[in-house]
Amino acid sequence: MPVTIYDVAKKAKVSIATVSRVINNSNVVTEKTRQQVEQAIQELNYAPNVIASALTKKSTLTLGLLIPDISNPFFSELARGVEDASNDFGFNIIICNTDYSLEKEATYTNLLRQKSVDGFIISTAYYNDENVINLLKENVPLVLLGRDIEDSRDYPIDVVGSDNVKGGYIATKHLIELGHEKIACLLGPRQIKVNLEREIGYLKALREAKIKVHDEIIAHGDFKLEFGYQKTIEILKGPIKPTAFFAANDLTALGVIKAVKSLGLSVPKDVSVIGYDNTILAEITDPSLTTINQQMRKMGYLATEMLIKRIKRERTPGKKIVLDVDLTVRDSTFKHI
Repeated sequence: MPVTIYDVAKKAKVSIATVSRVINNSNVVTEKTRQQVEQAIQELNYAPNVIASALTKKSTLTLGLLIPDISNPFFSELARGVEDASNDFGFNIIICNTDYSLEKEATYTNLLRQKSVDGFIISTAYYNDENVINLLKENVPLVLLGRDIEDSRDYPIDVVGSDNVKGGYIATKHLIELGHEKIACLLGPRQIKVNLEREIGYLKALREAKIKVHDEIIAHGDFKLEFGYQKTIEILKGPIKPTAFFAANDLTALGVIKAVKSLGLSVPKDVSVIGYDNTILAEITDPSLTTINQQMRKMGYLATEMLIKRIKRERTPGKKIVLDVDLTVRDSTFKHI
């Protein structure tokens, strides 16, 4: 039979309440008693029942993290930041991969609520996400990470993200300063607000430079390499031949590079490519990728810290943190002659 708190109390010759105080680091226990209990715990190899503890504390010390694509290094970096903060604050993480599906998102939020998680960190939200709205209505602690929604129905909401309008702007401006005028723009799903913001930055830079906007070379996809590859082939075989591509994430940018090479062209001499996120892929691809740097781990850490403070009632919801972005220039962009 598994060892219980009763067995520990009996061996240490103390009350069950005293064992509980030691487990929960109460300062009302003497050092001698603490050592007795800790020795009994060690000798019996006792593991406290977190779920049972949660029934009295109303906490499982567990958070749910919803991300759309764990294979994307951007979300892996966010998750690492979340995990680092969770460890620092004594919480556990359950990670769910939604594949950009609102149905899967709803399934996982319902499942995690049945498991009594203390709160949610959500990196999957669409700009009109009803799943998020429903959680807000029920006052479930949550933080949106790297995402925002357009309408929170006047419920206060916590968000940690980065300046996506600036990111789209400085990426496009860099290409313009290199002499490019026909600049394609490959974005992620239309329903995700960060894409709309990056597109706003892209368009702002073009209009500021009085460069014509070609809708034919602006496209939305799924943030994956295959989309970047297929759409680049399609665009380069079309009537407008861009000399540069701005991709809204690094995976898409890698697809662009692959497509350009497959057509017998050179990156960056024939076509310049700039990505977004500054994941590990940006450094190891050939040529190395010029990209917009996001503070991914910091975003994950801050979101987790915010959520835990909310759970502990150390703060009220309604805070938005927007981290700065900057340009990392590598070998995939080149002056257009």
